[in-house]
Amino acid sequence: MSNEIIIKIDSANPVDFFGVNHINLKFVESGFPELKIIARGEEIKAYGNSDSLKEFEWIINNLLETYNLKGIIRESDIKTLLGSTEQESNTRIELEKNTQVLVYGRSGRVIKARTKNQQLMVDSIQKNDMLFAIGPAGTGKTYTAVALAVKALKNREVRRIVLTRPAIEAGESLGFLPGDMKDKLDPYMQPLYDALRDMLPESKLEKYFEERTIEIAPLAFMRGRTLDHAFVILDEAQNTTSSQLKMFLTRMGKDAKFVITGDITQIDLPKNQHSGLLQAERILHPIKGIKFVKLDQTDVVRHKIVTKIINAYSNI
Repeated sequence: MSNEIIIKIDSANPVDFFGVNHINLKFVESGFPELKIIARGEEIKAYGNSDSLKEFEWIINNLLETYNLKGIIRESDIKTLLGSTEQESNTRIELEKNTQVLVYGRSGRVIKARTKNQQLMVDSIQKNDMLFAIGPAGTGKTYTAVALAVKALKNREVRRIVLTRPAIEAGESLGFLPGDMKDKLDPYMQPLYDALRDMLPESKLEKYFEERTIEIAPLAFMRGRTLDHAFVILDEAQNTTSSQLKMFLTRMGKDAKFVITGDITQIDLPKNQHSGLLQAERILHPIKGIKFVKLDQTDVVRHKIVTKIINAYSNI
C-alpha cells in the first residue's frame, strides 16, 4: 500500500512554478521514477514509498523557497537541488539571501544597490528603524526603498508594505477625480507601481493588493493609524508640510521600518508653506535610530545625460 502526500504551492503562480507544459515538474519527476505525481491548480499529490515522498517534498519546498526568492525557477536550480544534501541546500539559500542582492526581479533579474550611497541606504536600514533618503531625481532612492521593502516582506521580517505619497497636484482632495480610490491615486503612485512590477510577478502583485499585504494610500489617509509589523515608504516627502510629516512619522508602530524619500530641489508646495522634509533634516539628526542618507549626481542611474542636467541646474 503506497503512501500519499499533498503539497500546497499557493505562495507561487502555478504557471511560473510548474513551467510551460509542466516542464519544471517533469524534470523533478525524472528524479523520482518510483513515485506517481499529479499536479492540479495549486496542489501537488504524490504517491509512493515514504522515503521517496519525504525527499520529493523537500525538493518541492526548496523550489518554493527559490521561487519566492528569485521569482523564477530555472533548470539549473532543479539540477542543483536534485544533487544536493539538505544541509548544502540550506547553506546555498542562506548565502543567496545574505549576498548584496536585494531581490530577484522578474525573470530572475538581480536587483541590488548600484552606487555607494544606495548601498549606504541598504546598510543604514539594517541598523536603524527610520531612514531619510534625500537626493535629486534619478538617484534610485525610491527604487532602492521599494526593493528593501520587498526584501523585508519576502524574508518575513514584516507582514505588509505600505506606500504613500502626498498628492500635491490635487491638494490631496481626490474626490473630484473619476473612479475608485486606486484609480484616483494611480497617476501619483506610478513610480511605486513601476518599481513593484519590476520586482514581483504580476499575479503575485495583484494578490498582494487584494489581500492588502501591499497597500497604497494617500498621505492624508495615514492620520489616526498605527502601522505595526510594516515596511512603510513615504515618497516625495519634500511636498509634505511640517504638520503632515510629523503626523506620518508618528504613525510608526512596533516592529516597523520607515523610509522617507525626497528631493529638496523639487518642492511643489505653495510659496506660503514650508517643506516638512527641510525641517526634519534640521531637528531629527540627533535621534538614535534615525539615519539620513544624502544622494547626489554620482548616484544617478538613469541616462548619463541626466547627471549633466542635474549639474547644470545646480550651477544656476
